[in-house]
Amino acid sequence: MAFELRKYTHPDFTEEKFVNAPDATLVEAPRDGIAPDNFHALSIFPEYFKIDGKWLMVEESRMDTVPMFDGEKVQAVEARRLKAGDRVICGRTENCEEGIFMHANGFDEKSETGDTFAFRTGRSRETAFSKDVDEIVELLKHEKEHGNVVWVLGPAFSFDLKARKALSALINAGYADAVLAGNALATHDLEGAYMNTALGQNIYTQQNAPNGHYNHLELINKVREAGSIPEFIEKYNIDNGIIYTAVKKGIPIVLGGSIRDDGPLPEVYGNCYDAQDAMRNCVRKATTVITMATMLHSIAVGNMTPSYRVMADGTVRQTYFYICDISEFTVNKLADRGSLSSKGIITNVQDFVCNVADGLGLEY
Repeated sequence: MAFELRKYTHPDFTEEKFVNAPDATLVEAPRDGIAPDNFHALSIFPEYFKIDGKWLMVEESRMDTVPMFDGEKVQAVEARRLKAGDRVICGRTENCEEGIFMHANGFDEKSETGDTFAFRTGRSRETAFSKDVDEIVELLKHEKEHGNVVWVLGPAFSFDLKARKALSALINAGYADAVLAGNALATHDLEGAYMNTALGQNIYTQQNAPNGHYNHLELINKVREAGSIPEFIEKYNIDNGIIYTAVKKGIPIVLGGSIRDDGPLPEVYGNCYDAQDAMRNCVRKATTVITMATMLHSIAVGNMTPSYRVMADGTVRQTYFYICDISEFTVNKLADRGSLSSKGIITNVQDFVCNVADGLGLEY
């Protein structure tokens, strides 16, 4: 069965609360990088603002940004990017009281109703996730033709031969439009391609290579000597792995740096705000995001991914966000940080990605 997107319904602006609502308050930013007092902060949900009697929707919202009216549209802007004199919408209410409305139910995602008392109503390690995997498989088939899929990866995939192959097959088959990760994923995946180890351990047998703790440092040194990841791949005839496949397919790879990094690889962003900008450039196109085995990157991407996307033809469609991790804490923490539309899958990510690839009928 083909995947079917939920239809989006705009608010009924003929309702009394919309008709009688005042215009939103616009206050100029006092200085570059400073928002005015009582500034409004945006969320992951569609938000509307009444300006000159007309309700305008932010087409590209992001959590923790401020709404700025440029004379035609309301834009989501990080406060650090404001310029003195920019007109910022102010107000802390969200149900028309100040000309601001948050529309959290536009996709009419009804929850199942049942008994007041019931077992296993949450999502935990005991939850059945087969349906979620099947849903993702059908969603990816749809998105390959109609959407944009961003994968956010922790290093766990680089440690397992079959998981590397499964994820590479997904990328090669066109089910990925961008890969966001850190120095570790790229380093250990390239180590696997170059030395058949990850952190010095064979990616299939788990046997430690002699002096294997040097392997990732040796790999980083070789890549830096080559000048870039693509140049390293060409110089050493690399022909497998996640990074190799992404490079071969020409999809963006954004590697955000960390205080823990060794090296790092040449392409790693050392400035966190540069990394944030590069990640956002990928996320602003995404209609599906799948994050796996990385708590900090998952939370970061979750915070910059709205629950909706305005398409080129003006239609509003849902953004699908999945977080897969073996830790319940990690999955729940993403929701605690405001990414309420994310769907958690608590399982071994290596098994998960293989199940998705198998569901798509990919050979690896």
